[in-house]
Amino acid sequence: MTEDPRYSRPDEDPGERLDRHWIELLQELRLAQTGTQILFAFLLGIAFQARFQDAGSFVHTVYAATLIASALSVGLFVAPVSFHRLIYRRQLRHRMLPIASRMAIAGLIFLIVAVAGGLLLALDVVLPRGMAVLAVALILIWFTIFWYGVPAYIRRTSGDEE
Repeated sequence: MTEDPRYSRPDEDPGERLDRHWIELLQELRLAQTGTQILFAFLLGIAFQARFQDAGSFVHTVYAATLIASALSVGLFVAPVSFHRLIYRRQLRHRMLPIASRMAIAGLIFLIVAVAGGLLLALDVVLPRGMAVLAVALILIWFTIFWYGVPAYIRRTSGDEE
């Protein structure tokens, strides 16, 4: 992995650069963790509502998939912290950072699934099921475009090899 000279800082050695990249990743994870943990906690409470027990198998299946996706997202957003703790002071940040970054990206994928599932659960109550599914499908496309499509396009057109 070669460092892009446009992103290098002349007063920064490679160790400082890794530290800066790690801090940037942690800031991103803090933002993602908070919302995901709130969603997860909210979802945990739904199963204990009397009305939920009477819901059909579609709702129960969507709920289970949403809860699992939310749990996986929380796990992936917290994993870099555990990773860091277990290899702390071993001078392995150069290996940890790319893996932690991939964990964050995977966490975002599961977060999209969890948000879509939560939205489907709510929209299924207020809209006909077909309209709810269509709305969620469109929102999934929207998320995919802005969370992955636009960054992938910018990355591809920037000429970076990485």
